[in-house]
Amino acid sequence: MGEGRIQKALSGFYYVDTGTELLTCRARGKFRKDGISPLVGDWVEVRELGNGQGFIERICPRRNAFTRPAVANIDQLVIIASGAIPKTDPFLIDRVAAIAELKGCDVLILLNKCDLDQADELYDIYHASGFRILRVSAETGEGLEELIPLISGKLSAFTGNSGVGKSSILNALDPAFQLQVGEVSNALGRGRHTTRHVELFRLACGAEIVDSPGFSSFETEELNLELKHRLPETFREFVPYTADCRFVGCSHTKEKGCAVLDALRQGRIQKSRHASYLRLFEELKPLKDWQERQKN
Repeated sequence: MGEGRIQKALSGFYYVDTGTELLTCRARGKFRKDGISPLVGDWVEVRELGNGQGFIERICPRRNAFTRPAVANIDQLVIIASGAIPKTDPFLIDRVAAIAELKGCDVLILLNKCDLDQADELYDIYHASGFRILRVSAETGEGLEELIPLISGKLSAFTGNSGVGKSSILNALDPAFQLQVGEVSNALGRGRHTTRHVELFRLACGAEIVDSPGFSSFETEELNLELKHRLPETFREFVPYTADCRFVGCSHTKEKGCAVLDALRQGRIQKSRHASYLRLFEELKPLKDWQERQKN
């Protein structure tokens, strides 16, 4: 019995990297019976059958799992934003960051195109809110040296609004990345944006990247009841104040005696962050417990 990590999943086959070879595996029928599917990013125990074939016998405990794209054990979500065209709405950053907190992922914010716009407003908001944030330029290479140690040895998923330069950053970090992605597209015989295929790529700097078109819209899948119930704790800078609210179960929206709102008034919480919280609060409000149970 060996151990490895699922690098990609395609048509019922799982490609497991054992460190010495890439095994083509099927999953045991018991997983289907138990309603569990192996996911890209899973650490698994495999039984080797010879000739590069194997069976997945066990899925090791996961750090986290995402619905779409179907991946597990993401160490960090790298949120790419921009102060240049297309300018990033802070709400897009905040909803992804809230999901990352819910899933136990680290968050790293990259402000790309800093050669065109330093994105001072975005930098100030997220630096003050306690996030790791870095200005980079895929065009000039600025910030890429500082980025490498922040992603090396980790499994990261890069996400951001369309046009902010996800591919440009990855290609600047490792020119072979474009070739790898192109090879996958050609092998599947269809465009990158029409496939559900998810794959882990290893960059030359030692970082592992989840590449899937699904991460541009994944957050809608994760706007669920769990996020609704735990929303205040997914805004990290609210946490020091929530216990001091006058009422148990304070929604931190308009209550008198709310310590979070006091901190907001005193400038200890950024206005745009609380505005995003209110927007997410309203978005999640219609979700009812019975709806969630019905979905499951």
